[in-house]
Amino acid sequence: MNIDRTMASAAIVAVGIALAGLLAGNGFARARSADRYVTVKGVAEREVRADLAIWPLRVVGADNDLAVANAKVAKSVAGVRDFLVRHGMDTSQIQISEFSVTDALANQYGPERTPANRYVVHETVILRSSKPEQVLAASQQISELAAIGVVISSGTEYGPGGGGPTFVFSGLNKLKPEMIADATARAREAASQFARDSRSDIAGIRQANQGVFEILPRDQAPGITESSQIAKVVRVVSTIEYYLK
Repeated sequence: MNIDRTMASAAIVAVGIALAGLLAGNGFARARSADRYVTVKGVAEREVRADLAIWPLRVVGADNDLAVANAKVAKSVAGVRDFLVRHGMDTSQIQISEFSVTDALANQYGPERTPANRYVVHETVILRSSKPEQVLAASQQISELAAIGVVISSGTEYGPGGGGPTFVFSGLNKLKPEMIADATARAREAASQFARDSRSDIAGIRQANQGVFEILPRDQAPGITESSQIAKVVRVVSTIEYYLK
């Protein structure tokens, strides 16, 4: 009887060990299976055109008499308005900003000799227009201002180098849902191809990163900025991890 009980106990222990090993093995297999995933990227792009133009025109007037320098600036501002009207611009949206006066004699680090013009007055005329094509055409005729005595210097707050117009695309939010769906579909295509090549199937998403939307110049070359071009490219790259089974 004691021998039978001993053998029975040993058998139970052996079965327990076997079951524990089997469960541990299955758990390990599940853990290794859960570690099998692929990371893919999906790219979506759309070519768009700017729907807003912001053009700063910074005028300058200089003279030894402050009142005269200021009068020159006022005349230049009027000349800029006339120029814009001739080119079909709506001047009701014009803003005047960045008025400043520099007194050369008040500058302790200035030149020792008396400057030709003591006072230099700056003022910026900012045009905001929903007709970027017209603004671009007008900006290509800016030499007309010099012909009537208007002195233009580079803008400081707005615009690309040289004070030209800035072209803005403001419809990004409308494009986002469609482009995210497109990028996700491209990522899934890449994951499916990888799964086929590795004789696997894709399962659920392990992790997803929508990516950052970028607005780039359509013609990407050294010296060309996005803000100086009417034609642009909106781009997003989504990164998604898919489980493999």
